[in-house]
Amino acid sequence: MKVTEILRLVWLNLSANKSKVILTSTGIIVGAATIMLVIAIGTGGKEEVAEQFKNLNAGAIDISYEYQGNSGRPGGGSGMPGGGGGMPGGAFGGSGGFSFGGGMFMMDQSQSNSERITLSESDMEDLETFVPGIARTTMSFSTTSAVDGGELESSTSYTIAGVLSNYAGISNLEMALGDFLTDENNTYKEKVCVLGSNVAKTVFGSVYDAYDGTVYIDNRPYQVSGIISEMGTVASGISPDDAIYIPYNTGVKYLSSTGVSPTITVIAENVNEVETIIANIEQVLAESYPNAEFTISDAGSKMEAASKSNDTLTMLLICMAVIVFIVGGLGIMNVLFVSVKERTNEIGILKAIGCCKRDILAEFLMEASCISLVGAILGVMLALGITPALEYFGMRVELSVSGAVLSLIFGVLTGTIFGFYPAYQASSLIPVAALNHE
Repeated sequence: MKVTEILRLVWLNLSANKSKVILTSTGIIVGAATIMLVIAIGTGGKEEVAEQFKNLNAGAIDISYEYQGNSGRPGGGSGMPGGGGGMPGGAFGGSGGFSFGGGMFMMDQSQSNSERITLSESDMEDLETFVPGIARTTMSFSTTSAVDGGELESSTSYTIAGVLSNYAGISNLEMALGDFLTDENNTYKEKVCVLGSNVAKTVFGSVYDAYDGTVYIDNRPYQVSGIISEMGTVASGISPDDAIYIPYNTGVKYLSSTGVSPTITVIAENVNEVETIIANIEQVLAESYPNAEFTISDAGSKMEAASKSNDTLTMLLICMAVIVFIVGGLGIMNVLFVSVKERTNEIGILKAIGCCKRDILAEFLMEASCISLVGAILGVMLALGITPALEYFGMRVELSVSGAVLSLIFGVLTGTIFGFYPAYQASSLIPVAALNHE
């Protein structure tokens, strides 16, 4: 039998049972949609992780101290990558830990008093001197303060970050306009600032209007010396887009009358030696602050943990898609078994007029493949329809042509594999027995 004749028979059988074809392909529809969405969600997750950590150095290690007084309430501001000056205290209280691979290893040590420990510039210098493998260091602190000026009709709270001049280089911040803070700004405690992209647009209307403008932070005027390019969210929870950067010493003088909780950030020369450097940092800090508990975390572990979480989610979705495909394939197999039973006489007639075993096998395999192809196409369309709903709920979905093609391939393969045995059974029928079947 010619291929065109086989295709014509397949078309006649499928077109005569449209509703059965749609119902049979339901499993394939769901499976194909799942495969396409798995790829889209996985890709979106990877891009989200990359964007989230794009301004963090993989070798960055943050050291901070959480102060707790007798009441157990934390004191000071929240830290950012980098830490600040102050007076070393001999005091202990609170809790800290070390972050490895996204997890927190807690060190529980009793505290003898409740004085405040403030990491200082001398601590940063100690780390540079006594810890091998450190390329660069910086420190910073962050707090929240009322901001006014520009087009703002009333004061608005923003994150204010006190940083050193090398903070931009360590955090991979890029300037859209103007310059970042300088050593002179910090030395002379000048009231200058650098705005995040969103802050500049909100306060002044545009990046260009913000440059060289004036904002009032805690009722003091600060001249805008530069605006940072749009960067995205960082893992520390502080977005450069929504922050205002001022010289570290300026912030200590004007914004931190109750003291600061600075963070020291060190950059490892070799990212493979981060754990060794963390251990050495612990030893150096233990010399200066016996029994104190510091929080030490590295950006590389955070990135790795986020990537592993995304990979785990993707793997779970793939397993779900495989299960759905198997269920869909079993549905096709069941329907083809019934179809073979119903069309036994037809198979007998085809064999009687000269159709060979191969022709019958090809016909039923093509039917199974066509049913699964229809299901795969509908599944891709379903995925396209579901995508806006997923994005509405905050999930990042990156659809791709390769994902759609892979869904179609998986769908057709599923139908072909599960349809083979019923097709083989149909092709193996004895003509006389098939013709006499009732």
